[in-house]
Amino acid sequence: MLEFEQIKYELENMEDDLQTLREALHINETKDRVAELEARAQEPDFWNDPEKAQEIQTQITRLTRRVQRMENLSNEWEDLIVLCEMGIEEGDQDLLDETKTSVEKLKRDYDTLRLETLFTDEYDRLNAILTLHAGAGGTEAQDWTSMLYRMYIRWAESHNFEVEELDYLDGDEAGIKSVSFRISGDNAYGYLRSEMGVHRLVRISPFDSSGRRHTSFASLEVLPELDKSIEINIRSEDLRVDTYRASGAGGQHVNKTSSAVRMTHLPTGVVVQCQSERSQLQNRETCMTMLKSKLFAMAQQAQLDRIEDLKGNQMDIAWGSQIRSYVFCPYTMVKDHRTNYEEGNVDAVMDGELDGFINAWLANKQKASGGH
Repeated sequence: MLEFEQIKYELENMEDDLQTLREALHINETKDRVAELEARAQEPDFWNDPEKAQEIQTQITRLTRRVQRMENLSNEWEDLIVLCEMGIEEGDQDLLDETKTSVEKLKRDYDTLRLETLFTDEYDRLNAILTLHAGAGGTEAQDWTSMLYRMYIRWAESHNFEVEELDYLDGDEAGIKSVSFRISGDNAYGYLRSEMGVHRLVRISPFDSSGRRHTSFASLEVLPELDKSIEINIRSEDLRVDTYRASGAGGQHVNKTSSAVRMTHLPTGVVVQCQSERSQLQNRETCMTMLKSKLFAMAQQAQLDRIEDLKGNQMDIAWGSQIRSYVFCPYTMVKDHRTNYEEGNVDAVMDGELDGFINAWLANKQKASGGH
Protein backbone atom coordinates (compact mmCIF):
# COMPACT_ATOMS: atom_id res chain seq x y z
CA MET A 1 0.00 0.00 0.00
CA LEU A 2 1.18 3.48 -0.91
CA GLU A 3 0.50 4.84 2.60
CA PHE A 4 2.87 2.28 4.13
CA GLU A 5 5.55 3.35 1.63
CA GLN A 6 5.09 6.98 2.67
CA ILE A 7 5.25 6.15 6.39
CA LYS A 8 8.37 4.04 5.87
CA TYR A 9 10.03 6.88 3.94
CA GLU A 10 9.17 9.30 6.77
CA LEU A 11 10.61 6.90 9.36
CA GLU A 12 13.83 6.39 7.39
CA ASN A 13 14.29 10.16 7.36
CA MET A 14 14.17 10.10 11.19
CA GLU A 15 17.28 7.91 11.43
CA ASP A 16 19.72 10.82 11.38
CA ASP A 17 17.59 12.72 13.91
CA LEU A 18 17.69 9.76 16.29
CA GLN A 19 21.47 9.50 15.95
CA THR A 20 21.85 13.24 16.59
CA LEU A 21 19.63 12.92 19.66
CA ARG A 22 21.70 9.98 20.94
CA GLU A 23 24.87 12.08 20.63
CA ALA A 24 23.25 15.16 22.21
CA LEU A 25 22.22 13.06 25.22
CA HIS A 26 25.76 11.61 25.45
CA ILE A 27 24.35 8.09 25.65
CA ASN A 28 27.67 6.25 25.21
CA GLU A 29 29.38 8.42 27.85
CA THR A 30 26.37 7.97 30.15
CA LYS A 31 26.63 4.17 29.84
CA ASP A 32 30.30 4.39 30.84
CA ARG A 33 29.40 6.60 33.81
CA VAL A 34 26.70 4.16 34.96
CA ALA A 35 29.17 1.26 34.75
CA GLU A 36 31.69 3.27 36.81
CA LEU A 37 29.12 4.14 39.50
CA GLU A 38 27.81 0.56 39.63
CA ALA A 39 31.38 -0.67 40.18
CA ARG A 40 31.72 1.78 43.11
CA ALA A 41 28.43 0.50 44.52
CA GLN A 42 29.95 -3.00 44.70
CA GLU A 43 32.89 -1.89 46.84
CA PRO A 44 32.88 -3.32 50.41
CA ASP A 45 32.94 0.08 52.12
CA PHE A 46 30.25 1.61 49.87
CA TRP A 47 27.62 1.93 52.64
CA ASN A 48 30.06 3.33 55.22
CA ASP A 49 28.79 6.76 54.21
CA PRO A 50 25.00 6.14 53.76
CA GLU A 51 24.27 9.67 52.53
CA LYS A 52 26.93 9.51 49.81
CA ALA A 53 25.85 5.96 48.90
CA GLN A 54 22.23 7.05 48.50
CA GLU A 55 23.32 9.97 46.33
CA ILE A 56 25.22 7.57 44.02
CA GLN A 57 22.26 5.17 43.87
CA THR A 58 19.99 8.05 42.87
CA GLN A 59 22.46 9.10 40.18
CA ILE A 60 22.61 5.53 38.81
CA THR A 61 18.80 5.40 38.62
CA ARG A 62 18.58 8.79 36.87
CA LEU A 63 21.30 8.04 34.29
CA THR A 64 20.03 4.50 33.63
CA ARG A 65 16.55 5.89 32.98
CA ARG A 66 17.95 8.34 30.39
CA VAL A 67 19.79 5.55 28.56
CA GLN A 68 16.73 3.29 28.70
CA ARG A 69 14.45 5.93 27.25
CA MET A 70 16.81 6.44 24.30
CA GLU A 71 17.08 2.69 23.75
CA ASN A 72 13.29 2.34 23.91
CA LEU A 73 12.93 5.10 21.32
CA SER A 74 15.40 3.37 18.98
CA ASN A 75 13.59 0.05 19.45
CA GLU A 76 10.22 1.69 18.72
CA TRP A 77 11.66 3.10 15.49
CA GLU A 78 13.08 -0.29 14.39
CA ASP A 79 9.80 -2.07 15.18
CA LEU A 80 7.88 0.45 13.07
CA ILE A 81 10.17 -0.07 10.09
CA VAL A 82 9.42 -3.82 10.31
CA LEU A 83 5.69 -3.09 10.69
CA CYS A 84 5.78 -0.96 7.53
CA GLU A 85 7.49 -3.74 5.58
CA MET A 86 4.77 -6.17 6.73
CA GLY A 87 2.10 -3.68 5.72
CA ILE A 88 3.60 -3.21 2.25
CA GLU A 89 3.38 -6.97 1.73
CA GLU A 90 -0.04 -7.57 3.29
CA GLY A 91 -1.91 -4.29 2.68
CA ASP A 92 -3.83 -4.70 5.95
CA GLN A 93 -6.00 -1.67 6.89
CA ASP A 94 -6.02 -2.57 10.61
CA LEU A 95 -2.23 -2.73 10.52
CA LEU A 96 -2.15 0.68 8.84
CA ASP A 97 -4.25 2.24 11.63
CA GLU A 98 -2.01 0.64 14.26
CA THR A 99 1.11 1.89 12.48
CA LYS A 100 -0.18 5.46 12.22
CA THR A 101 -0.99 5.51 15.96
CA SER A 102 2.44 4.12 16.81
CA VAL A 103 4.21 6.68 14.60
CA GLU A 104 2.41 9.52 16.38
CA LYS A 105 3.54 8.06 19.72
CA LEU A 106 7.12 7.77 18.42
CA LYS A 107 7.10 11.45 17.43
CA ARG A 108 5.76 12.49 20.85
CA ASP A 109 8.38 10.38 22.64
CA TYR A 110 11.10 11.85 20.40
CA ASP A 111 9.97 15.44 21.10
CA THR A 112 9.83 14.78 24.85
CA LEU A 113 13.33 13.32 24.91
CA ARG A 114 14.68 16.08 22.65
CA LEU A 115 13.48 18.62 25.23
CA GLU A 116 16.02 17.20 27.66
CA THR A 117 18.89 18.29 25.41
CA LEU A 118 17.78 21.87 26.14
CA PHE A 119 18.31 21.44 29.89
CA THR A 120 21.76 22.98 30.00
CA ASP A 121 21.66 24.66 33.42
CA GLU A 122 23.39 22.62 36.12
CA TYR A 123 20.30 22.83 38.35
CA ASP A 124 17.75 21.76 35.70
CA ARG A 125 17.99 18.13 36.85
CA LEU A 126 16.70 18.97 40.36
CA ASN A 127 13.22 18.74 41.84
CA ALA A 128 11.20 21.96 41.89
CA ILE A 129 9.56 23.84 44.76
CA LEU A 130 6.63 25.96 43.57
CA THR A 131 4.70 28.63 45.47
CA LEU A 132 1.51 30.24 44.16
CA HIS A 133 0.22 33.53 45.62
CA ALA A 134 -3.14 35.11 44.84
CA GLY A 135 -2.92 38.70 43.64
CA ALA A 136 -5.22 41.57 44.46
CA GLY A 137 -8.88 40.87 43.85
CA GLY A 138 -10.05 38.77 46.77
CA THR A 139 -12.13 35.67 46.02
CA GLU A 140 -11.73 35.97 42.26
CA ALA A 141 -7.90 35.91 42.47
CA GLN A 142 -7.95 33.14 45.09
CA ASP A 143 -10.13 30.97 42.84
CA TRP A 144 -7.68 31.61 39.99
CA THR A 145 -4.82 30.46 42.23
CA SER A 146 -6.63 27.17 42.94
CA MET A 147 -7.18 26.68 39.18
CA LEU A 148 -3.44 27.13 38.54
CA TYR A 149 -2.60 24.72 41.36
CA ARG A 150 -4.80 22.07 39.75
CA MET A 151 -3.22 22.80 36.35
CA TYR A 152 0.31 22.12 37.63
CA ILE A 153 -0.81 18.97 39.47
CA ARG A 154 -2.35 17.66 36.22
CA TRP A 155 0.83 18.51 34.28
CA ALA A 156 2.97 16.69 36.86
CA GLU A 157 0.71 13.62 36.78
CA SER A 158 0.92 13.43 32.99
CA HIS A 159 4.74 13.31 33.29
CA ASN A 160 4.71 10.73 36.10
CA PHE A 161 6.15 13.28 38.52
CA GLU A 162 5.33 13.22 42.23
CA VAL A 163 3.54 16.16 43.89
CA GLU A 164 3.76 16.89 47.61
CA GLU A 165 1.90 19.78 49.20
CA LEU A 166 4.11 21.68 51.66
CA ASP A 167 1.97 24.59 52.84
CA TYR A 168 -1.62 25.63 52.13
CA LEU A 169 -3.62 28.74 53.05
CA ASP A 170 -7.34 28.67 52.21
CA GLY A 171 -9.08 31.56 50.52
CA ASP A 172 -11.60 33.66 52.47
CA GLU A 173 -14.67 32.31 50.65
CA ALA A 174 -13.25 30.04 47.95
CA GLY A 175 -9.95 29.11 46.36
CA ILE A 176 -6.45 29.48 47.79
CA LYS A 177 -4.53 32.49 49.12
CA SER A 178 -1.20 30.69 48.78
CA VAL A 179 0.16 27.16 48.36
CA SER A 180 3.67 25.70 48.28
CA PHE A 181 4.31 22.29 46.77
CA ARG A 182 7.18 20.11 45.62
CA ILE A 183 7.26 18.45 42.18
CA SER A 184 9.77 15.60 42.08
CA GLY A 185 11.17 13.90 38.99
CA ASP A 186 13.94 14.05 36.40
CA ASN A 187 14.51 17.66 35.27
CA ALA A 188 11.43 18.92 37.13
CA TYR A 189 13.09 22.31 37.68
CA GLY A 190 14.33 22.38 34.08
CA TYR A 191 10.77 22.02 32.84
CA LEU A 192 9.06 24.31 35.32
CA ARG A 193 11.40 27.27 35.73
CA SER A 194 9.87 28.73 32.56
CA GLU A 195 6.56 29.03 34.49
CA MET A 196 7.90 31.51 37.05
CA GLY A 197 6.13 34.85 36.95
CA VAL A 198 2.68 36.43 37.00
CA HIS A 199 -0.25 34.62 35.37
CA ARG A 200 -3.27 36.68 34.25
CA LEU A 201 -6.87 35.46 33.89
CA VAL A 202 -9.67 37.18 31.97
CA ARG A 203 -13.16 35.65 32.35
CA ILE A 204 -16.77 36.23 33.33
CA SER A 205 -16.60 35.89 37.09
CA PRO A 206 -18.72 33.11 38.64
CA PHE A 207 -18.70 35.24 41.82
CA ASP A 208 -20.22 38.32 40.16
CA SER A 209 -24.04 38.22 40.06
CA SER A 210 -23.99 40.87 37.29
CA GLY A 211 -21.95 38.55 35.03
CA ARG A 212 -19.19 41.09 34.42
CA ARG A 213 -15.76 40.31 33.02
CA HIS A 214 -12.92 40.26 35.56
CA THR A 215 -9.14 40.25 35.31
CA SER A 216 -7.26 38.35 38.03
CA PHE A 217 -3.59 37.77 38.79
CA ALA A 218 -1.59 35.09 40.59
CA SER A 219 2.18 34.80 40.90
CA LEU A 220 4.21 31.62 40.71
CA GLU A 221 7.67 31.25 42.24
CA VAL A 222 9.74 28.26 41.05
CA LEU A 223 12.92 27.22 42.87
CA PRO A 224 15.25 24.24 42.52
CA GLU A 225 15.26 21.92 45.52
CA LEU A 226 18.94 21.91 46.34
CA ASP A 227 20.65 18.56 46.77
CA LYS A 228 23.55 17.75 49.09
CA SER A 229 26.15 18.78 46.50
CA ILE A 230 25.20 22.46 46.89
CA GLU A 231 26.34 24.04 50.15
CA ILE A 232 24.27 26.85 51.68
CA ASN A 233 25.35 27.79 55.21
CA ILE A 234 22.75 29.48 57.41
CA ARG A 235 23.75 30.61 60.90
CA SER A 236 21.35 29.64 63.68
CA GLU A 237 21.46 33.20 65.09
CA ASP A 238 20.09 34.46 61.74
CA LEU A 239 16.94 32.34 62.10
CA ARG A 240 13.69 32.84 63.96
CA VAL A 241 11.56 29.69 64.16
CA ASP A 242 7.87 29.85 65.15
CA THR A 243 5.53 26.89 65.58
CA TYR A 244 1.75 26.96 65.29
CA ARG A 245 -1.22 24.69 64.76
CA ALA A 246 -1.68 23.74 61.14
CA SER A 247 -4.93 24.30 59.28
CA GLY A 248 -6.32 23.73 55.82
CA ALA A 249 -6.16 20.67 53.62
CA GLY A 250 -3.69 18.57 55.60
CA GLY A 251 -6.09 16.10 57.24
CA GLN A 252 -7.43 15.77 60.80
CA HIS A 253 -4.06 15.32 62.49
CA VAL A 254 -2.85 18.78 61.53
CA ASN A 255 -4.87 20.63 64.16
CA LYS A 256 -3.96 18.53 67.20
CA THR A 257 -0.45 19.83 67.94
CA SER A 258 1.70 22.85 67.09
CA SER A 259 3.50 20.92 64.35
CA ALA A 260 3.48 23.61 61.65
CA VAL A 261 6.70 25.61 61.34
CA ARG A 262 7.38 29.15 60.13
CA MET A 263 11.03 30.05 59.58
CA THR A 264 12.27 33.65 59.13
CA HIS A 265 15.76 34.47 57.84
CA LEU A 266 16.45 37.71 59.72
CA PRO A 267 19.12 39.28 57.44
CA THR A 268 16.88 39.07 54.36
CA GLY A 269 13.37 38.90 55.81
CA VAL A 270 12.64 35.77 53.78
CA VAL A 271 9.85 33.70 55.36
CA VAL A 272 8.99 30.06 54.60
CA GLN A 273 6.49 27.77 56.26
CA CYS A 274 5.45 24.12 56.15
CA GLN A 275 2.55 22.22 57.70
CA SER A 276 2.33 19.14 55.48
CA GLU A 277 4.27 16.70 57.65
CA ARG A 278 2.99 15.01 60.81
CA SER A 279 5.91 16.01 63.01
CA GLN A 280 7.41 19.38 63.83
CA LEU A 281 10.88 17.97 63.10
CA GLN A 282 9.92 16.96 59.55
CA ASN A 283 8.32 20.35 58.94
CA ARG A 284 11.50 22.07 60.20
CA GLU A 285 13.60 20.03 57.75
CA THR A 286 11.28 20.90 54.85
CA CYS A 287 11.33 24.58 55.85
CA MET A 288 15.13 24.55 55.87
CA THR A 289 15.16 23.02 52.36
CA MET A 290 12.75 25.70 51.11
CA LEU A 291 14.73 28.48 52.78
CA LYS A 292 18.03 27.32 51.31
CA SER A 293 16.46 27.17 47.85
CA LYS A 294 15.08 30.71 48.19
CA LEU A 295 18.35 32.17 49.44
CA PHE A 296 20.28 30.36 46.74
CA ALA A 297 17.98 31.73 44.03
CA MET A 298 18.32 35.24 45.45
CA ALA A 299 22.09 34.95 45.54
CA GLN A 300 22.13 33.76 41.93
CA GLN A 301 19.88 36.57 40.81
CA ALA A 302 21.95 39.20 42.60
CA GLN A 303 25.21 37.53 41.53
CA LEU A 304 26.41 37.63 45.11
CA ASP A 305 28.56 35.02 46.79
CA ARG A 306 27.68 35.63 50.41
CA ILE A 307 24.16 35.17 51.78
CA GLU A 308 24.84 37.73 54.52
CA ASP A 309 24.88 40.45 51.85
CA LEU A 310 21.37 39.72 50.60
CA LYS A 311 18.64 42.28 51.09
CA GLY A 312 14.94 41.55 51.43
CA ASN A 313 13.81 44.16 48.91
CA GLN A 314 14.59 41.71 46.11
CA MET A 315 11.49 39.75 47.07
CA ASP A 316 9.01 42.34 45.73
CA ILE A 317 6.48 40.94 43.26
CA ALA A 318 5.90 42.99 40.10
CA TRP A 319 2.20 42.44 39.47
CA GLY A 320 2.24 44.32 36.21
CA SER A 321 4.67 42.01 34.44
CA GLN A 322 2.54 38.99 33.55
CA ILE A 323 4.27 36.26 31.55
CA ARG A 324 1.06 34.68 30.27
CA SER A 325 -2.60 35.54 29.76
CA TYR A 326 -5.45 33.04 29.96
CA VAL A 327 -8.51 34.48 28.22
CA PHE A 328 -11.87 32.71 28.71
CA CYS A 329 -14.03 35.56 27.38
CA PRO A 330 -14.87 37.16 24.90
CA TYR A 331 -12.74 34.55 23.03
CA THR A 332 -10.63 31.63 24.27
CA MET A 333 -6.85 31.78 24.09
CA VAL A 334 -3.79 31.29 26.25
CA LYS A 335 -0.83 33.40 25.12
CA ASP A 336 2.73 33.55 26.46
CA HIS A 337 3.97 37.12 26.18
CA ARG A 338 7.67 36.15 26.15
CA THR A 339 7.56 33.71 23.22
CA ASN A 340 4.22 34.65 21.58
CA TYR A 341 3.31 30.94 21.69
CA GLU A 342 -0.45 30.53 22.02
CA GLU A 343 -3.10 27.83 22.37
CA GLY A 344 -6.80 28.19 21.56
CA ASN A 345 -7.96 25.26 23.70
CA VAL A 346 -8.08 26.85 27.16
CA ASP A 347 -9.63 23.76 28.77
CA ALA A 348 -6.74 21.55 27.59
CA VAL A 349 -4.20 24.00 29.02
CA MET A 350 -6.02 24.13 32.35
CA ASP A 351 -5.93 20.32 32.30
CA GLY A 352 -2.14 20.49 32.28
CA GLU A 353 -1.18 20.62 28.61
CA LEU A 354 1.73 23.03 29.08
CA ASP A 355 4.48 21.36 27.06
CA GLY A 356 3.97 23.65 24.06
CA PHE A 357 4.66 26.71 26.24
CA ILE A 358 7.63 25.05 27.96
CA ASN A 359 9.10 23.88 24.66
CA ALA A 360 8.77 27.36 23.11
CA TRP A 361 10.50 28.97 26.11
CA LEU A 362 13.35 26.45 26.05
CA ALA A 363 13.80 26.86 22.29
CA ASN A 364 13.93 30.66 22.71
CA LYS A 365 16.47 30.30 25.49
CA GLN A 366 18.60 28.01 23.34
CA LYS A 367 18.44 30.45 20.43
CA ALA A 368 19.39 33.37 22.67
CA SER A 369 22.44 31.48 23.93
CA GLY A 370 23.59 30.75 20.39
CA GLY A 371 22.51 27.08 20.31
CA HIS A 372 21.08 25.25 17.33
